[in-house]
Amino acid sequence: MRIRQVGASERADVVFPLTAYAFEPTREFGELREKYRRRMRYFEHVTTLVGEEEGVGARACVAAFPMRENVRGRVVDMAGVASVASHPESRRRGYVRELLWRLLEQMRDQGAVVSTLYPFRPSFYARFGFVGMPRRRRVGFAPEGLPRVELPGTVELRTNAEGFADYLTVLERVCERTHGFALFDELRTAEFGEAEVWLAVARGDDGEVLGALPYEITNFGDELDGRHLLATGPLGRALLLQFLARHVDQVRRCSVWVGPDAVPELWGTDLEVTLEGLVDFPTHGGPMARVLDMRGLDGMGAGDGDVTVEVVDDPFVAGVHRLVGEGGRLSVTTGGAPRARLSVAGLSALVYGVLDPVEVMTRGLGQIEYTAVDALRALFPRELPYLFADF
Repeated sequence: MRIRQVGASERADVVFPLTAYAFEPTREFGELREKYRRRMRYFEHVTTLVGEEEGVGARACVAAFPMRENVRGRVVDMAGVASVASHPESRRRGYVRELLWRLLEQMRDQGAVVSTLYPFRPSFYARFGFVGMPRRRRVGFAPEGLPRVELPGTVELRTNAEGFADYLTVLERVCERTHGFALFDELRTAEFGEAEVWLAVARGDDGEVLGALPYEITNFGDELDGRHLLATGPLGRALLLQFLARHVDQVRRCSVWVGPDAVPELWGTDLEVTLEGLVDFPTHGGPMARVLDMRGLDGMGAGDGDVTVEVVDDPFVAGVHRLVGEGGRLSVTTGGAPRARLSVAGLSALVYGVLDPVEVMTRGLGQIEYTAVDALRALFPRELPYLFADF
């Protein structure tokens, strides 16, 4: 297999046949190719690697979107892995494995501190050091169950194109304060401005943008189908919920996406809600993440503590690292006597706040001295990440 990097102009001819066969309905192949070709102007910054066999062309592909992610209060460069596919005649031959290692190395060298993805099979990506994160939730409720009170602020109804600048403002502000929240670069994000949906924008009395909700209405008397309910705080969320309550005589039900720590059952006293977080394979895998560069974690939010760990069996972050939390920030240096021996998945689970040190051991992701458990727990307190972006 020969590995080659291809640009956006080649994706429709080289990558699309592989990804379309893997992920799309057969009967829509021709129509989708032309739609895919038109979208490629937004993929100029995507790193795409293909594995080719002589005489038959591309047999496997992987790609990474340049993104930014909030990791415990520090926004770092992130590689969003996608377009992982192989031709059925070339599967089980290690092509994707070789491409993925090459892709992660290249993205690390380009400055990516972490990487995330949505797996078709978590056990496959666990071999590359990825660990699971909680999946977003879908909340459904009837609008008449929402409370109605006077609030200091307004909600403006816009088309997506009219309000997209405000939506981007909300994305940036939520990313700054939400652990795990990830954003595409400006070029890739611009495509979302073309979506034909309504956009509700919440503002405070001073005009500050506090929240946004893209949505569409399926039919009169049917459902208001919302995307992510994004707010910079409780007031922005409350204003958007008040706006949804005004649809009581128009739609039967509302539904929106929320982060894994949301508690919509507390949005109203008599509010009946369904809260679903479907995880199945290969179509609805929960996201996964891993650390690519220890140096990039320096300055990340952390509790007080001082622990030296050894990360093993990884080409990127293996070694002995002293982790010190002081004044709410983490510092990372090398050397010392390790009190924990971790896989990169175990380290990533602690950094992302998805597993307790004891759970890291019970999952087989590392061995930790008893005296270091509390210190690691203090350094990396549990904090559920909200991976907003789909890719």
